[in-house]
Order: sequence, then C-alpha cells, then structure tokens
Amino acid sequence: MAERSSTGLLTMMLEPTPALAMTLPAEVREKLAELELELSEGDITQKGYEKKRGKLLAPYIPQIQGVDPSLQIDNRIQASSQVALQGSKSNKSRAANTRDERFRSDLHTEAVQAALAKYKERKMPMPSKRRSVLVQSSVEACTPPDTSSASEDEGSLRRHGRLTTSTPYQGHSHPAVEHWFNRVIQGSSTSSSASSTSSHPGGRSVTTTNTTAHAALNVNAAATALADLMAHTHLDNHSAPPDVTGLSERSSHHAERPHVASVRGVSRGFNHHTSVMETADGCEWRGEGSLSLIDGVPVNSRVSNKIQQLLNTLKRPKRPPLREFFVDDFEELLDVQQPDPNQPKPEGQQMCPLEGEPLGVVTNWPPSLPAALQRWGTTQPKSPCLTALDNAGKPVYTLTYGKLWTRSQKLAYTLLNKLSSRNEPLLVPGDRVALVFPNNDPVMFMVAFYGCLLAELVPVPIEVPLTRKDAGSQQIGFLLGSCGVTLALTTDACQKGLPKAQTGEVATFKGWPRLLWFVTDGKHVVKPPKDWHPPIREASNDIAYIEYKTSKEGSTMGITVSHSAMLAHCHALTQACGYTEGETITNVLDFKREAGLWHGVLTSVMNRMHVISIPYSLMKVNPLSWIMKVHTYKARVAVVKSRDMHWSLLAQRDQRDISLSSLRMLIVADGANPWSISSCDAFLNVFQSRGLRPEVICPCASSSEAMTVAIRRPPEMGVPPPGKAVLSMGGLSHGVIRVDTEEKLSVLTVQDVGQVMPGALVCVVRAEGIPYLCQTDEVGEICVSSGSTGVAYYGLPGMTKNIFETVPVTPSGIPISGRPFTRTSLLGFVGPDSLVFVVGKMDGLMVVSGRRHNADDVVATALAVEPMKFVYRGRIAVFSVSVLHDERIVVVAEQRPDASEEDSFQWMSRVLQAIDSIHQVGVYCLALVPANTLPKAPLGGIHISETKQRFLEGALHPCNVLMCPHTCVTNLPKPRQKQPEVGPASMIVGNLVAGKRIAQACGRDLGQLEDNDQARKFLYIQDVLQWRAQATPDHPLFLVLNAKGTVSSSASCLQLHKRAERVAAALMGRLNTGDHVALVYPPGIDLIATFYGCLYAGCVPVTVRPPHPQNLATTLPTVKMIVEVSKSVCILTTQAITKLLKSKEAAAAVDIKSWPTVLDTDDLPRKKSPQMYKPPTPEMLAYLDFSVSTTGILAGVKMSHAATSALCRSIKLQCELYPSRQIAICLDPYCGLGFALWCLCSVYSGHQSILVPPLELESNASLWLAAVSQYKVRVTFCSYSVMEMCTKGLGSQTEALRLRNVNLSCVRTCMVVAEERPRIALTQSFSKIFKDLGLSPRAVSTTFGCRVNVAICLQGTAGPDPTTVYVDMRALRHDRVRLVERGSPHSLPLMESGKILPGVKVIIANTETKGPLGDSHLGEIWVSSPHNATGYYTVYGEEALHADHFNTKLSFGDTQTVWARTGYLGFLRRTELTDASGERHDALYVVGSLDETLELRGMRYHPIDIETSVIRSHKSIAECAVFTWTNLLVVVVELEGSEQEALDLVALVTNVVLEEHYLIVGVVVVVDPGVIPINSRGEKQRMHLRDGFLADQLDPIYVAYNM
Repeated sequence: MAERSSTGLLTMMLEPTPALAMTLPAEVREKLAELELELSEGDITQKGYEKKRGKLLAPYIPQIQGVDPSLQIDNRIQASSQVALQGSKSNKSRAANTRDERFRSDLHTEAVQAALAKYKERKMPMPSKRRSVLVQSSVEACTPPDTSSASEDEGSLRRHGRLTTSTPYQGHSHPAVEHWFNRVIQGSSTSSSASSTSSHPGGRSVTTTNTTAHAALNVNAAATALADLMAHTHLDNHSAPPDVTGLSERSSHHAERPHVASVRGVSRGFNHHTSVMETADGCEWRGEGSLSLIDGVPVNSRVSNKIQQLLNTLKRPKRPPLREFFVDDFEELLDVQQPDPNQPKPEGQQMCPLEGEPLGVVTNWPPSLPAALQRWGTTQPKSPCLTALDNAGKPVYTLTYGKLWTRSQKLAYTLLNKLSSRNEPLLVPGDRVALVFPNNDPVMFMVAFYGCLLAELVPVPIEVPLTRKDAGSQQIGFLLGSCGVTLALTTDACQKGLPKAQTGEVATFKGWPRLLWFVTDGKHVVKPPKDWHPPIREASNDIAYIEYKTSKEGSTMGITVSHSAMLAHCHALTQACGYTEGETITNVLDFKREAGLWHGVLTSVMNRMHVISIPYSLMKVNPLSWIMKVHTYKARVAVVKSRDMHWSLLAQRDQRDISLSSLRMLIVADGANPWSISSCDAFLNVFQSRGLRPEVICPCASSSEAMTVAIRRPPEMGVPPPGKAVLSMGGLSHGVIRVDTEEKLSVLTVQDVGQVMPGALVCVVRAEGIPYLCQTDEVGEICVSSGSTGVAYYGLPGMTKNIFETVPVTPSGIPISGRPFTRTSLLGFVGPDSLVFVVGKMDGLMVVSGRRHNADDVVATALAVEPMKFVYRGRIAVFSVSVLHDERIVVVAEQRPDASEEDSFQWMSRVLQAIDSIHQVGVYCLALVPANTLPKAPLGGIHISETKQRFLEGALHPCNVLMCPHTCVTNLPKPRQKQPEVGPASMIVGNLVAGKRIAQACGRDLGQLEDNDQARKFLYIQDVLQWRAQATPDHPLFLVLNAKGTVSSSASCLQLHKRAERVAAALMGRLNTGDHVALVYPPGIDLIATFYGCLYAGCVPVTVRPPHPQNLATTLPTVKMIVEVSKSVCILTTQAITKLLKSKEAAAAVDIKSWPTVLDTDDLPRKKSPQMYKPPTPEMLAYLDFSVSTTGILAGVKMSHAATSALCRSIKLQCELYPSRQIAICLDPYCGLGFALWCLCSVYSGHQSILVPPLELESNASLWLAAVSQYKVRVTFCSYSVMEMCTKGLGSQTEALRLRNVNLSCVRTCMVVAEERPRIALTQSFSKIFKDLGLSPRAVSTTFGCRVNVAICLQGTAGPDPTTVYVDMRALRHDRVRLVERGSPHSLPLMESGKILPGVKVIIANTETKGPLGDSHLGEIWVSSPHNATGYYTVYGEEALHADHFNTKLSFGDTQTVWARTGYLGFLRRTELTDASGERHDALYVVGSLDETLELRGMRYHPIDIETSVIRSHKSIAECAVFTWTNLLVVVVELEGSEQEALDLVALVTNVVLEEHYLIVGVVVVVDPGVIPINSRGEKQRMHLRDGFLADQLDPIYVAYNM
C-alpha cells in the first residue's frame, strides 16, 4: 500500500443499512429509483445525483451523537492497525525462532503486519477438499467457513449481532446486522496490477464487509431489502455492464422446474420474470418467496454460498488507461500495458565507470598456484593447511602443506601414467575430469583439485548424485557430456554410497555420459619415480578449472577459469582482505565453488593460511559450531553466509564463554542478498557483547561469472564507513533509486557490499537490450572488466559473447572502454563514497506488466506474515511463469505438517494481501506443498528451476492452491461490444455485390427419384408391415444378438405382425384411440412388436428407456417424468420391469402409487384384434419421440404418419436399402435416428437388421465389430459411446481379433449417429486402430439430426467422401468462419456431417435478424423437409414459445418456405467435389448447439473447444466439462490418477484456458472418473453436471475458487 493516493484511505458512502432499508417509505424508494434512472439517462450529473440522494436518505441514516458516519469506519480501521502492531511486537521474540534466516527483518515484518491491518479481512471462498486429500484431517477442514473465523487483527472489525450459524437464517426476525452493506472506496494506487479490493476508475467497489452476509443472502426479507438496496446502489454511468467477467449473458435466465430429477424442465426458452436483478457483483438477487431458485437450484447449498463469496471478492482488476494494442493476429487485441505517465524516471547524471585501486606489486609472488603449493610444500611442509571436522565438531584430520604437495603429486602421476584404455593413456593434459566429493570431506577434495592442476588436467567439481532422480542431475550430466568428461574422481566412502546397477558398477545417472569412477584414496595411487616431476609453469590463459552454475531456467553451464585469472583473483582477494601468511580462517561455505573455493582452497594456499572447514552437516547439528571454532582457533577471518549467522542466533543462549575478539574480518558471502542486512544487524546485536566489533562485518558481492565483484574492506585499511540505503520499492520496480525517508510500508533497506576489487573497472548498464550505461539513480546490471573474472561458458560461444564480452556504451552509442566487460547478473547501483549496492539478482528478476520485482523480496514479504504457524522451515520458492504474454508470479511454500486447512487458507489470503500491498503486484498462484517435498539444491536450499518445471508439468502435488487470475491478468482483450446488426436486406445485397452465394443446400429431389419402392403405395407404416406379412411372411427382418454374439431372438415379417396383433387385442378393450402408451422395454423384439401393436390399436406409442436396476435414484425419475409429460395412460413392459417399477427401492425415488396402469406383455393371450385402426389422415400423430437434450431439457416431438413414412423413404434412398440387404445397428432404440433405424426402417425397406444392444458391449467390447464381420455387413450404425468403447477396449487387441478372423473390409459405410459437432479425434483414432482389420479409412462418417428433424444428414453409400476444413477458433467466437491452413495456431478441424438426405433443404440463417447468410458464414441451421417433426409435445401449453422452432420464415429473401430451426450453429461451404447428380457438392459443417454455447466477454464459446484444451493440459485428465454459473466459467475435470495430483490440475487448467481462449476460469472442480454425466448418445450432460455441482452432489476431490 505504499503508494496509495492520499485521499483518505477509507471513506464510507452514505448507505442505508439493510435493517433500515426495510423502513424506507415507498415514496422514498420510488424517488430513489427515479434518480437512478435520471443518472443512467445522463439527465443529471454524478454530483447532483449524490446530493439529491443524500438529501432523500438523510432522515433515515442514524448518526452516532453527531459523529459523521464517514469517520466511524476510519476510527475502527486505525484501531485495528494498532492492535495488529502490538500483536506483532509481542510475537516477535517467539517469531524469531525458526523463520528462514535469509529474509528476516523485524522492520519488514512490522510493515507487512501494518499493511495487513489496513485491509479489511475479505472473506474468500475456501477451496473444498475431500477428506482423503487432506494432508492431515482437521475437523474444520470440510466445513465451509461460513462463520467467519476472524484473526486477532480483525478484532476491532467484529460486528455485534454477527450470525453465529452457518446455515442460512430461516425464520426469526431480521438479525441486527448493522453495516451489512458498506461501500469501501480505496484510494487507487498508480500501480497497474493492484489489489483486488480496491476499485478502479471504471469498476465497482462494493465490498461486503460483514462476511456473514453470504450466509444470509438467501433470506427472503433480506433478499428483498437487498434487492431494493442494490437497485439504488449507484454504478458509474460509464462503467462496463455490471458483472464480473465482462458482459452479462444475453440469454434470458431459464428457470427450470424445480423437480430436480435427472432431467430439467421441458421448455427451452421459458422466461421466468421475477424481480431478477443483476447486481454490481454480477450475482442475481431475487425478491421471491421462499428460497430463491436460481436456474432451478435451491441456492442454499454450500457451493452456491462459496460462489457467492467468490463473486463478492472478485472486483475488476485495476487497469491503467490503455491506448495501443499489439495485434494478436486479427481481432483479439491483447491489451499492452502502457507505461504510467506518472511513474518515476531516472533523473541523475550518466554514471562514470568506477575503478578499483591498482593491484599492488608483491615481491616473490609465485608465478602460478601450483608454484605456490610447491614452495610451501617443500619449505614449510609441517605448516597446517586444512583441518576437517566430523559431525560432532571434533577435528578428524589436519592436512599439512607437505602432505598436500606429496599426495597431489602421487595423484597427478597416477592419473597421467597408470590409467589406460586399449594401451593408450586414458587422460592427456587438458582433459576434463569430474570431481565428486561429499561436503564433509574437504581434504580429499583439495588433494584431488591440486592433483589435477599438477597433472594439467581440468577439474570440474560437481555435487554427489544421491539418487538417480536428483533435482537438476540431468543438467549436470549434460554439462559433463559437453565437457567430454570420461573420468570421475571420488572417495572410497562416497563411491560405496552411490546408487549401483545390478552389475555392482555405479549406476548411470539420467542424462549422464558413461563415466569411469576412480577412487583417490591412498591405496589406489602410486608413488611417482624419483625422476618424475610435475611441470610447474607460469600462469597461462589455459583453462585451470570449470565451475558449474545453474541458470534461472534450470540449465547448467560450466564457467571456465584460466590459470592467469585464478592467480589474479587470488592476488586481488589477498590485497582486498589484507591476508597475511599463516593466518587462520574458518570456512562454512561449500568448498567446491564460489567464495568457499576462492577463499578456502585457492587464496588460502597462495598465502599458506590454515583453513578450518566446517561441513554443512555439522552446521545442521550445531549451528554454533563455526563460532566455537573461531574462538578455539583464534581465527582472524571467517567466511559465512547470512544463513549461518541467523542459525547461530537461534542457538546462542547455550554458550556463555565464547569470544569473537580475534576476528578481523567476518566475510558475508551473500552480502548481495538485500535481506542479509537484517541477519548482520541481529548478529551484531547479540555478539557485540562477546567481542565482535561492528566494523569487522564485511559483506561481499560475487557471481560465478565475474567471481568477487566488491567486498567491504577490513577496518585497518582506512576505508569510508559502511553505508545503508532505505529505498522505495515502488521506485525500484521501475528501476529507479528513490531514497525513502518517510516511514512508508514498502521500503527495502540495503547495506553496501564495499568497494570494487583491486584492478577492476566496474560500471552499471541497462539490464535488457543494448548495454547502455545507466544514470546514477538508475538500477542496472553491474558489469566488471578485470583480469580475474571467468573467461567463458564451456562450449557455448553465443552465450559467452553475450555475458563475458559485453561492451557497455554511452547513450550516444560510443563504447566506454576498449576492453570487454563481464556481466555479473547482480542488479544494483553505485552509491555515495563509491560504495557498491546490490538490490537483486537477474535470476530472481520478474518483470510483471513492465515493472520489476525481485523474487527474494517477495519471499521476504510472504515470510513476514506469521510464518511460524504455517511455513515449514521458512521454505518458500518464488518464480514467474509466462501466461498470456506476461510474467505471472507463483509462490510455493512448504506447509507445516500440523497446520490446519482453515489456518493455511487464511494465511494464504493474507500473503496475497501483503504482497499486493507492499509490492503492488498480484500473485497469480499461491501453492502449499507438504513439508519436505520441494526439490532441494545441494546445500538444502530449494531448487527453484526444478520447482518451476514441476509446477508447469503438473508434478508439484500441492496440498493447497489459491489462484488469483482475476486480480493479475489485466491484459485480456477488451470484451467484444456487439455492433448494431446489419439488416438482413443489406446482408443479401452485400453478399450479391461480393459475389457470394446465399448459403443453402438440399439433398436429392424426391420427386425425380424413380425407384421400385413398393412401400410407397402405403400411407401408413403399419400397413407396410401387414403387406409384408402377407407377401413375404418368412422373410427375416430382425436378429437380436446377445453378449456372446449368438442370436437371442429374431422376427420374420409374419412373426412380428402376429405379436403386434396380440398387443393390439390387449389394448383395444382397455384404451381409446389416440391414447398415449409408454413402452418401457429393454432393446429387443418386444419393443418393436408393441410399437406396431399400438399403431394397430390406434394408440400413440412413446418409447422410454427402462430404469437401471442399480441406479434407480437417477434413472427412475426420468422414466416417471416422460410418462407424466407424455400423458401416457398406460405403461407396457415386461414382467421384470413391472416388479421393478413397484419395488421398495423405486418407492424411495418416486411416488409409485401414481403410476398409470402397468400392463405386463410377457404372456399375452393369442388373440386377434377385431379390426385394425385406420387413421383418417396421414397428418395424424403416429408416435412421440422423447429425448433429453445435452442442456438437460426433456423435449418430446410429435411425429405424424406422413413424416414417419417420409423419413423411412429418405433413409432407404440414401443408404440403398433393399430386402436383400443386411445392416448392423449398435444404437439405443429409444429416440431420434436410433429409434427410426431400429423400429421403422426394416419394416419399410424390408432389409434385415442385425440389432446389437450397446449395453452388451460392456461385457464384450468386440461384439459389434465381430457381428459386422460375421454377417459381412456393408452399412452399419453406431453411437460415439460405442465407438469409444471399441477404441478404448479393443485398441490393443486388434491382433487377437484378426486371429479370430474379424475382417472389416466389407464395410462401405459406418455412420456415427449424433446430434453434435463430429468428434474428429475419436473417428480418426477408430479408423486408425481398425485399419489393421481391413476397415477402409473412408468408411467412417457421422450423421446429424436434432429434435426438429431426427435425420438431416447421413453419409449413405454414394456421394463424395466427407471433407474436413480448418477454421480459426477465434473467428468462431465472433460468429465468423475463417478458413486457415492445417496446423496454424488456433486452428480447429471440422468434419462435414454426412450428406444431406433426399428431400431435405438446409439454409443458414442469422440467429438475431433471421435473414439468410452467405456461404461460409456461421449461423443457425434451418431445415425444411417432409420428415420434420410437427412440433414439441409439452404439457404446459407453451407451444407458442416454440412455434418458431417448427414453422419459421426468413425475414428477407425467400419469405414463403416454412423452415424448422435446429438450434445448432453451423455453415455451408460449396466444395470442388461433385455429387451423384453432377452438381458441385455443398458440405454442411455443424459447429455446436446454440443452447450449449457460453456467452463470455461478449463472445460465443463452444464448451467442447475449451474442454479439448483442458484435456490436453495434463495426462491425468480423463474427461472435462465446462459450464457457466453467474458468469463464472466452471471447469470440471475427471482425474485419472492418484488424488494427490488433483491440485496440480488447477493451475494447468487455468493457464491453458487463458492462453488459448482468453478466458479466466472461475472455479476448477476435480472429480473422480465417471462423474460427468453422459447421455445414451455419449454426449456430456453439462446442465445436469451444473445442477449436481450447485446442489453439492458431486463429491469432488477438490474445488478451487479462482480469485
């Protein structure tokens, strides 16, 4: 909150309290409404509106004894911040205990606590989690936090009369919730990504302060009051429409009937006009009696409460004014963050390069490091060189200079002369050798290092690989491979501990080259002969050693250091630190690299110093060990990191008699970490009393590339006093240094890292782009030019040029010096007295919306939020990931095992607020993982790049996740504003002018098709059956197969006729003609026979899928509903189902007493009906076809006799069906084309149908294909679910099927019966898998039908193959079709849905204007055909609403033809192919159902596209379904895998939907496989899913509410 504008932090708008809203007289409310209207019409200014409104409300607003209400809230806030501060101070002693050392700063903690106190606790919806996923099961974990669990800091914000129950308030008088509805306007900060609670100019700033408001939202009285209140809540008149995501849904809100059966109401567009208001938060408030029903779901489930909470917390993110965009292809313009004109800019002079003092000339300085070793080894052999300690702190071995010299010589001789392969020496001088030594064995390492130098080999020290899957181990392998390393040196103990292969050899690690392992212990090396001497040369530019370094991205580079640079660096360090011969130094750092190597292995030998090496393992056991060693050995110098100082503080109470007075230098190796200052200060506070002088603390800055860059000199060198800078973080984020004197919250205090190294030239350059010199008050990357830096990245010339050969230039482009500079990757500036200050590292730099943030700073802020309770050992990783063209900040922390869910969640929300407040940047994702699960770096830190990699791969397995895309993502494209539609007439004219044809197409003309169709002479299908029973009585019509593939029942023409007569005879006495009869049968001959029996008796059959005995609760209500809605007076069924309908289990699901008469047709008497019923006209109703649409709406359509015959004839012509043909059908026989193929077509055309009930495939997946092969079927039909069962169940068994002689080469056409966009991926994989069994790749196609016409397209046997086109998915969102090349970005493949049937005409019409559209335009598919259904059959007499579905006319052009609207979007495209009649072929492409589309941000999305992206995002996502709820996008994913992966999916799902669809996911729900409901056609029932989710019935593994 550092840069909030100063307009009073919180002011309260004059708002009536809800209790008061009750008492507002009606006339006042009316006047308020008028005012509101005037304001929205622009007849009154904002100021005038507020004044008048204030006057109206003044008498009703209670004053507290003359105190202005706007002050009341302010006092409360201040009080609370004081409380918070006291709290944080009293915690301090306790908090100092285990926090991560690097980032401790009491000052910072106070700043964070103060910032948090300024926030009102916003109630965020806590994610819900299944018990089994909890890290530990805490009791509260599963109960949603409806009762506010406030923290201490919120004490003063508590209200009286807070609701104590978490259930919605039911009937007692209205509770006294005073400020139920406070508007909190916060001064907006200038930052681009600001806090989620503050307002932004065009947004709303309604914050429900009392958290229990959510619990009470459903209260009637309150709801009415609130609805009224909301009606008067002013919205800025220039603000966008009032909802969260951009545009409110245009479609009217369906309120389906509240029988929450498995089917939702019958109607499609039935509007429910209660007083529904879209409020400022985009939630709906209804003033109705009882619980409000939003979209048919009682809103008292905890899910809805949570969504309500989510909507209340989602305020539009603030956006700076935007002018320019970069074009992301065509119309989706992503906002580019423009620099804020008020942001601070550097104003200083251009900096001058800074020179270190010259390198002094030292007499008899050795010409190289081996020469120094030789000198001391021969002249001072007894002098101690290195003392190694064990884990108890006892010295185990002291290496003398004599020993080091002789042992190194032995090793050098052995390496060069005793190792050979194929009689060639294995190593020659200049070869690289890996050094693999554990951190507790410095002696062996030192011998090996100097042994290599003496043999002129190049040592490459690396970490000991502990397992085959160490973090970053693969990258190390890559480094070794690129260096050509073939030999690794190690110790005996270490070699024994390495993972072994079965052969007993050391295992090959992932990504590593094959290595020979050589143990350097005494018994393996030989003494060189007397005449052998190692070559001791002057330091040259040859490579001396290679130090590894891991980059921000995780790749490992080898930095080569030459002999001369190594020598020069030792010289410079000796001079800067004032090292003298024989000094004692304690080293706590890793001796293999960086400062530990430079001071403890190289410079120490140069000066014959004695090093006490303290292993990391000892520090873990006893953090005081290094201080005790300084005391024992009277060490003059200690080399430590701030971590070591911090750890010793925690343990210092135990030791009284320690003195640090011998120290003349305490070198803090990570002094460049901005947070090291707090460790230094705290350490000094404690140890000053034990002889530590303040001036001996010497922070230094270094990097692997440039080695030591700057170091504070010891006091005796007469240097200027140390400096400290208090910098504004806001300034730093813009790369500018602004010293902050006021006590602001967001400041960074840094200490200097001393002066530049001797003999070095240092400058600061711009970090990105051309290396221009910075101005004096600008932060940039520090660059060094000296003889003592690294030389190159081994084997990477391009990167080397970039880093080691930078040429800094002045603003006019002139190089500042002839010599190249090395970039240090340190960000900083040069302060007064030529002191160097470092504020961050390039590795930790995150550039978000043009502002820079340092990962370490963010870690520090997170740690300052009471970390003790939650973060395990202070382990937090911060990094950024790139999503939607900007960096997004991710924070991952290890959670303590004993932290409860509630507490952790609360901690997470506070961390978000703290980071937002201190850094003014939003956190995209905050994840908690179980303790000890983050990948570790060698010395126990967190391996950041590996953590990032796991996050992006979905392999982190967090136990808690909070995503905040709504707050962070501010560069989404502007919501699309709908342009005023062009009129239909101008559309036609435009198309004519452009030479485009109107998009219409038709199948072959029925009139011109002469065929010897005997059935045509009959008007009614039942007459055709009687005729066939006489003409070909024994001709087999139907064969039904069972799971074994044998024929379970069959029927010839006569048998079918006889069975139908029996049914008719049973019905005629009981029922009247025209009565509706429900047929509840399993798939089989009974169903077909009773269908014709009903027609014989003059009844209207309704086929109904029988209830599933194992799942009565969901399937029986659907049966009941169809029976009721169809007004069936009788149910015909089998004996088994009759029992089921009346069973005890059924009684639990429905009211079984209200079933109509149930007739069991199993044993009907063999009676002939007196006479057949003859319908008076073919327009009479033949049957009703009921089906549940994918939107969960039950719709029954009326099929007349004429339409039935026309449908059969059309299919007969398209598929060339004759009595001699056989077709195989694997479909459900209850509705649509499945019913027609199963029950009608065989009777009409006389062909034999082989019927395969899809249920049988569950026990025998190959049943259908085996039958097709056995009967040599040319034409077959199936559903997507059947196709999926075959691809999943038989994918690996094609070989076995071939051995069983399954051959599919007979199939000419295999059609998938569908009412959706063709599923290309599925049909293609089916074709590919069964190609081996002879299936022609051209055989598979899809059909298309819908409620108004069950068969519009069907591939048939003739005509061109179906074509596939690629369209731009982004254009589709704008209702446009734009064809693109295959594989281009955002391309979506669409396959033609078969050929248009004979007699069918199709046109594409504009959904709004109802005018015709041109070729390749997206619109609604309208159809005209003799087999269109004649209308919906519904109970509620709403035919008027749907009249236009069945008979609508174009508003322009051909206004005579009567069309039916399919409710599907699609387009027509004329292809180059010719059809049977020689005309060019018109292909129809179905894009998706209009009812299913999601209107978000003014664009139209098809759920399937979002789902496809989501399924691709992680291997464990088995299925996905999306829907919207109160304008939030909800994504439900089925997790195939262990439940610990559930939370990995949240970020991946959010990322992929943002990247590919520019949408922010509101809720991610992770469920078990099989939870997403699928109908018989294999289509997802997204609305059922939605109802189940809102009613809390899904038992999700995890629900994440994105902020």
